[in-house]
Amino acid sequence: MKAITYSAFGPAADVLHLTDLPTPDPAPGEVLVRLTHSGVNPSDVKARAGSRPGVVKPPFDVIVPHSDGAGVIEAVGAGVESARIGQRVWIWNGQWRRPFGTAAEMIALPSAQAVALPEGMRNEDGATLGIPGLTAAHCVFGGGRVTDKTLLVSGGAGAVGHDAVQLAAWGGARVIATASPGDFDRVRAAGADTVLDYRDPDLAAQVLDLTGGRGVDRAVEVEFGLNAAMLAQAVAENGTVAAYGSALQMTPVLPFGAFLFRAITIDVVLIYLLPEAERATAIGMLHRAHAAGALTPAIHARFALEDCVAAHQAVEAGRRAGAVLLEM
Repeated sequence: MKAITYSAFGPAADVLHLTDLPTPDPAPGEVLVRLTHSGVNPSDVKARAGSRPGVVKPPFDVIVPHSDGAGVIEAVGAGVESARIGQRVWIWNGQWRRPFGTAAEMIALPSAQAVALPEGMRNEDGATLGIPGLTAAHCVFGGGRVTDKTLLVSGGAGAVGHDAVQLAAWGGARVIATASPGDFDRVRAAGADTVLDYRDPDLAAQVLDLTGGRGVDRAVEVEFGLNAAMLAQAVAENGTVAAYGSALQMTPVLPFGAFLFRAITIDVVLIYLLPEAERATAIGMLHRAHAAGALTPAIHARFALEDCVAAHQAVEAGRRAGAVLLEM
């Protein structure tokens, strides 16, 4: 089978190679999926570049990158119902703590990690659910129902933020989002009631004004380090910050007193480690929102498998209006 591999950290153009690998056999409890799409996420790019904290060399001799994907089950291992053969599925944690991910024509992985695609969901949409979709769903609904609550979604034009805006609106929340002015209309169209410029130095004051001085019940945060001081003012007493990123400031200075006297909970979200019950809840939310016509994952760009270098470079360039996919 054709696959993209790397064996050393470095720039995409230097270390990613199109390779022929043996087609894997599904082990007991596994399924073999013929992939139609592979999702390229910032975490995949950082893993290939060697920028994860404390990781100095690749954990395996040969790595096929990417954790997200979609395709069709072609074979099953012992203990898996043969009725799954031919089922369309989307994949989570494809390359998490495993050498071979979804940047290939085939992948064998535990059956539970190949989720049946609901009727009416396209494979390409399913390929965005593993990291962006599950992150958005857990950040929005990880504390329970959001009906009649006010949520602040940072970076509402990004892949996770755009999904989070749609999910929060579907869940009955009032949604305040931040974005660049050029993205305001797109974020409003996703369901945000109000969109604010994320660079505005008076952002916290604007959020407080919009909430009558109370603050938001829950914040979905992509840049926790940069926004910690703002969140300490803008989140309501007993509110929660669901922080899934802090790339621009990985060692935040936390105004602890302000968080303490508002009793703000900081929920650090790493979707790879989401417990089984919480993952099942997030999957259910994604499927139901999509079936209701309330969730349309945005796709920024599509590349052929052999153009994986360009796909990684597109993610690294930033300013994406949605997911980046490889198409097999």
